[in-house]
Amino acid sequence: MELHEIKPADGARRSRKRVGRGIAAGGGKTAGRGTKGVGARSGSGGKLYREGGNLPFVRKLPFKRGFTNLRRIVYLEVNVEDIEARFDADAEVTPGTLAQVGFMKDAHEKPVVILGRGEISKAVKVCAHRFSRGAAAKIEAAGGSSRVLEPGAVE
Repeated sequence: MELHEIKPADGARRSRKRVGRGIAAGGGKTAGRGTKGVGARSGSGGKLYREGGNLPFVRKLPFKRGFTNLRRIVYLEVNVEDIEARFDADAEVTPGTLAQVGFMKDAHEKPVVILGRGEISKAVKVCAHRFSRGAAAKIEAAGGSSRVLEPGAVE
């Protein structure tokens, strides 16, 4: 079987009804629009604001859609257990080395935050844009150091 020979199962697809093509075609005369009235006229429908007394759709939207903070900073989260698993003792952990190990595609992709899940026993030097208090305490208790980078800085 070749790719060009694949066809849908019988009855799975149905051709659309071509209305307004004469009596013999089965959709002639009023073409499914009924007789007279606003729905039979061309250009009817599509008026979102007229909802027959209901609150118009456009006016409902602000209550539904919420809020997106445009200044929100999205961090790449790295836990101390990840550093323990992927780096040797006395290694320097920076956004650049995290990108090399495979945490992200590019060192400039996102700022890095170090979180405190897991344990660490290796003395490593960690440079990141942010540290949780627990993560900084665990790194320093293991004999390592934590240094906060400036926003946008990559080492």
